[in-house]
Amino acid sequence: MAIQYLKSGKPAAERAEDDTKVRATVEGILKDIETRGDAAVRELSRKFDGYAPASFRLTPSEIEAAVNKVSARDMADIEFAQAQIRRFAEAQRASMTDIEVETLPGVILGHRNIPVQSVGCYVPGGKFPMVASAHMSVLTASVAGVPRIVASAPPVKGEPHPAIVAAMHKGGAHEIYVLGGIQAVGALALGTETIEPVHMLVGPGNAFVAEAKRQLYGRVGIDLFAGPTETMVIADETVDAEMCATDLLGQAEHGYNSPAVLVTNSRKLAEGTLAEIDRLLKILPTAETASKSWTDYGEVILCDSYEEMLAVADDIASEHVQVMTDRDDWFLDNMTSYGALFLGPRTNVANGDKVIGTNHTLPTKKAGRYTGGLWVGKFLKTHSYQKVLTDQAAAEIGEYCSRLCLLEGFVGHAEQANVRVRRYGGRNVGYGEPALHRDDRA
Repeated sequence: MAIQYLKSGKPAAERAEDDTKVRATVEGILKDIETRGDAAVRELSRKFDGYAPASFRLTPSEIEAAVNKVSARDMADIEFAQAQIRRFAEAQRASMTDIEVETLPGVILGHRNIPVQSVGCYVPGGKFPMVASAHMSVLTASVAGVPRIVASAPPVKGEPHPAIVAAMHKGGAHEIYVLGGIQAVGALALGTETIEPVHMLVGPGNAFVAEAKRQLYGRVGIDLFAGPTETMVIADETVDAEMCATDLLGQAEHGYNSPAVLVTNSRKLAEGTLAEIDRLLKILPTAETASKSWTDYGEVILCDSYEEMLAVADDIASEHVQVMTDRDDWFLDNMTSYGALFLGPRTNVANGDKVIGTNHTLPTKKAGRYTGGLWVGKFLKTHSYQKVLTDQAAAEIGEYCSRLCLLEGFVGHAEQANVRVRRYGGRNVGYGEPALHRDDRA
């Protein structure tokens, strides 16, 4: 039996058409921000968020006022989540060491891990104020040692969202702006009269924010190309339909275009999950959004074997992959393309989204084939260096270098090596003349 799609989503051509419309909109807005700076940002904020204060940057007293609005229980929960995320980020940072090795006598090579010097952390608001995104970007950048961390989130109901501001502040943000959407990432990347540009943009967002980051990439660094939330459940008969349906709809509620895919080798589970999703959509408070996502982007894929399930999963390369089978560790050992794995029925994607300690900014749209998600290492640049300590080493490396440069026709390059051979090796090598092989020395 071949792989069967018991339910399919929108055709790829229709999805591409949606992307094209977003691309054109974003291009025009970024050009306007680059041309008119603060004036454009203010107009966009007033248009999209109904918000245009004297300054989009919060003062220390405004930050304190927002933090004071957060209840004691909410603050304790934020602090617990940040403790978990910090603990894992610090362990990751400790795994990244500077190195220095002597590859030949007198030849020293090494690298240093240097933090990006300024980062803009975007935290989505909109339909759901994403408090957790502040932990994931701001706190992780802080653990990496970034010296200027700028955080921005849209207003919620016309004012800064207290819990988001608290999470940004406690995570280590040096500047906090109440600014959303394309206008936020555009201002942070391009700079305006009042906002100094950053070197790197990170954080999730809607399709417009993701496209803005894509278009700004190169002018600034980005964490990854993060589009709408994606989730996949890989399951066999060791779990039931309620668990699978809950995990699929739990992520489909993110937006109207959030793919949710079940991959299974059990027809009973596949059909049961379809029925359970119909039942849950009748009672889920976020059903309007989740239902649209499930209708347009939901898929149920029935496979013959675990090997087939693995192949399908790696091809889709989903952002979140919930694995609930009798061989979860086999999938861990063999899967190569995904954002993050959630292994076994006791965990779930929401844990990773909010509290458990791994980062929730993850690759989408098959980007998991070539990159992982946001982590402390994304804020570090690994720079190499070299030094030659002895005359003998300078002459020896110089001889090889000279000949290899001339092999490619780079005479000026070769002379850089030859001057060292003459200076430190006592060999009379002329301009553009290949240095002697060490075995040919008199």
